[in-house]
Amino acid sequence: MSLHQQPRAGVRHTLGLVVHPNKPVGDSIATIVGWTTAHDVRLVARAQDRERIGAILDRSTDPDSGPGGVDVVGDPAFVAAVDGVIALGGDGTMLGAMRLMTGRAVPVLGVNHGNLGFLVEVSPPDLEAALAHLVAGDFTVEARSCLVADTPGTPLATRYGFNDVVLARMGRTGAVSVDLTVNGQRYGYYKCDALVVSTSSGSTAYNYAAGGPVLSPSAAAIVVTPVAPMAGIGRSVVLGAGDRIGLHVAGDSTRVAVDIDGTAAAELTPGETLTAVLREDAAQVVRLAAGTHGDRSRVKLSLLDLPLRRDQLLDLIPEEIRRRITGADG
Repeated sequence: MSLHQQPRAGVRHTLGLVVHPNKPVGDSIATIVGWTTAHDVRLVARAQDRERIGAILDRSTDPDSGPGGVDVVGDPAFVAAVDGVIALGGDGTMLGAMRLMTGRAVPVLGVNHGNLGFLVEVSPPDLEAALAHLVAGDFTVEARSCLVADTPGTPLATRYGFNDVVLARMGRTGAVSVDLTVNGQRYGYYKCDALVVSTSSGSTAYNYAAGGPVLSPSAAAIVVTPVAPMAGIGRSVVLGAGDRIGLHVAGDSTRVAVDIDGTAAAELTPGETLTAVLREDAAQVVRLAAGTHGDRSRVKLSLLDLPLRRDQLLDLIPEEIRRRITGADG
């Protein structure tokens, strides 16, 4: 399954901190530092975040030591040390933390400093209580699948896509022209503005905007959707978890930009090939209240034009607010 819930033992010793590069997350960092210091839990951050965290805490950013209450280490040491990760930002920050921990899946808790968040779990006012639940093991995890991409001969800036891998045309002219193979068998070709290869979790993002289907997050599947198709395959193709996808850039294609979870990963020229496979259970997303999170996700999906009837939407609204709405309507 690409997503399932299961109990999880609590974080034992070390929490890792991943922060958005410019959102105002200072209050949350101060809360985490204060809580971990009081409860004898080690807190580590990545070397690339040293100056930002140091400036927020108004502490020394001496390169030989981290900001007060935080140990700053390189990425390999970070991945090896942490028993859990806290991501401060939105879904993009959460995805970055999940990609970082793909080689060693540990619980990742998202704190929402963004807008529309499907992955992030708690709001900043609830952070201190969430930390207590995290360390006590009072939570479940959702196991998330990711796409693992490879381009022989062309290094990728990142290989792991929890939402999607996108092949897009570079510039305003030409088209992306690629041949599709599945498990080595030719399936056809695409000629389009872009091609979206999505996980079930990412199916509500670019794939959906391009007219692709919304897949259940419990489905171990991959969906391939062309954007503005001009020739070849013009509809979405849904493939299984064990399928190996090959996308060979044809001779009549423009140069192709590869974006993975919205991050520029590589550029491909005609003759090159990108492959993608699904890795199940690649990350563990913390859920403190799975039912509440599910309700919020359904509200967010309704905002993305998956309409709910009025009574269905009211069922998702907290009771106090619901009484006001129904009372105002008489």
